[in-house]
Amino acid sequence: MNLRLNKLATMVDQDARIADIGTDHAYLPIELVKSGKVNFAIASDIGKGPLDNAKQDIKEAGLEGKIETRLGAGLETISAKDNIDTIVIAGMGGNLMSQILNDALVNKKMSFDTLILEPNVGEYGVRKWLMQHSYQIVDEQIVAEAGHTYELIKAKKTESNIPLAEKELYFGPILIKTKNQTFTNKWMGQLKYQQNLLVNLNKAKNKDMSHIKQIQEQIEMIKGELND
Repeated sequence: MNLRLNKLATMVDQDARIADIGTDHAYLPIELVKSGKVNFAIASDIGKGPLDNAKQDIKEAGLEGKIETRLGAGLETISAKDNIDTIVIAGMGGNLMSQILNDALVNKKMSFDTLILEPNVGEYGVRKWLMQHSYQIVDEQIVAEAGHTYELIKAKKTESNIPLAEKELYFGPILIKTKNQTFTNKWMGQLKYQQNLLVNLNKAKNKDMSHIKQIQEQIEMIKGELND
C-alpha cells in the first residue's frame, strides 16, 4: 500500500468491523485483515470495474471469507445486520463525503461509532459536518505523496456537539498542535496561492469586494498560524 493508505490503516481500531466506501482495489481491507487488525470488512464501491478488481485481489489474498464486496453508492450497501462500527471514506471531495454521511446518518438514521475520512479537498466542510453532528475529532494525520497533500481525520461519536474554533475547522484541531513539516509546507503553498489570487482579484475592473475581504482574512489567518 502507499503511504496514505498505510496511515489510514494505523487509524483503525483493533478488532473494528469496517466498511471501506469507494474501496477501489480493496487494498485497505486486505491489509487490515492480513495484519490481524480486523477480522471482518466490507469493501464497497459504486463502480463495477473497481469492485471486480477488489474481488480479484481479495481472492488472490485468500480472504474471501473475511472481506465481502458490495456494489452501490455511498453507505446504501451497509445494513444494521452487518454490525459495522467503523466507516472509512477516502479519496473523494469533502462536499460529496459530507453528502454521503448526511444521507446515511441523518436522513436514514444509521449509526457508526467511528469515522475515518480522507477528503481530497474541502476538509473545512468535513470538519464542520462532524462538529454539527456530534463527532469529536480524535486523530489527524497529514501526508504528502505524489505531489499532493492529504489530511486524514478520525472522529468518534459523542453525546453532544463539541465546538471548534474557525481556525480549528480550517487547519484541523490536532494538526495545528503538531504542526509538522508537511503541515508547514502545505500552508506556505496555500499562502502563496491566496496572495496571487488576491493580486488578480484586485486587478479586475469590477472588483468583488466580498471575495477580496474573504481572501484577505484567509491570508491573515494562514500567516498567523505559520508564525505562531
